[in-house]
Amino acid sequence: MKPVVVLVLGCAALLQVAAAQSPAPFPTPLFDAHNCYPYEGKYTDRIDRAIATGFPVAIEQDIGFFGGEAVVTHTDKTTGTEPTLKQHFFERVRPIIEKALKDNRRDQWPLIVLHFDFKDLKPETLRAVWKVLEQYEPWLATGTKSADSISLQPIAMKPILVLTEDADEQEAIFDREVPVGGKLRLFGSAHTKGLTQRATNYRRWLNYSWREVEPEGQPKATEWTPAKAAKLKSIVDNAHKLGYWMRFYTVDGFTEAENQGWFQTYNLPSRAAAEIRWNAEIQAGVDLIASDQYEILSALMRQGAKPK
Repeated sequence: MKPVVVLVLGCAALLQVAAAQSPAPFPTPLFDAHNCYPYEGKYTDRIDRAIATGFPVAIEQDIGFFGGEAVVTHTDKTTGTEPTLKQHFFERVRPIIEKALKDNRRDQWPLIVLHFDFKDLKPETLRAVWKVLEQYEPWLATGTKSADSISLQPIAMKPILVLTEDADEQEAIFDREVPVGGKLRLFGSAHTKGLTQRATNYRRWLNYSWREVEPEGQPKATEWTPAKAAKLKSIVDNAHKLGYWMRFYTVDGFTEAENQGWFQTYNLPSRAAAEIRWNAEIQAGVDLIASDQYEILSALMRQGAKPK
């Protein structure tokens, strides 16, 4: 019996270590569908492609404002041709979410981590999004507003977990205006400069550019080295130590013939170079791994993330 006891304690210890490595309330690593919306009426299938990669999945929606509504756009210069957040995302996933709620497989939630990147921080834009989230609140993972920000309350998980970024303007409306005991419908990221503060009840995640690892930027990136891998691991470990979920944006590796409206800013010199970095992110424990190459990265992750 003694060896069995040792084995059980060993497994428990391993689980505690794993839990300490990442506080994220979803399986890690998670594929993150970067810029998952149309550009100027083109590439309208991105959200369908992201969903087709399987669940759980993270989906980024950039947010602007037009005609009193939150719209999905890559620029604050809206024209009225942009789809609304309700139309493009929430109503598109309605059958999926209603089935998930009916099935009540809570162990599989969240199915979708919805990430907002605001292109406009005007109060009317933020309040328009808050109003949309109010309408769909039964679908959303929520937290309870605590009397002090350092008291992290448990998240009541639902099929959609909503994240937003670090602007103080967002915190003012999405957190400070919520009464103590009220519901937080989304969770902000930490300020990235001089990061020393632990995660708060509202600020739960950390969102870094890949330039934090390779300052020269993706197009000029050189050979991946043990020193770079150690730097990546150090950043991730520090984030997790402070209680944050970790995201990096964005690693691509496409040819011009493969380009589907993606930006060269995020593009590495080759597919092989991108795969090495995707694998490094997984090995380092990055929670949300962002790319525009949905099918390629998600398939690589399912296969064990071994670079070619």
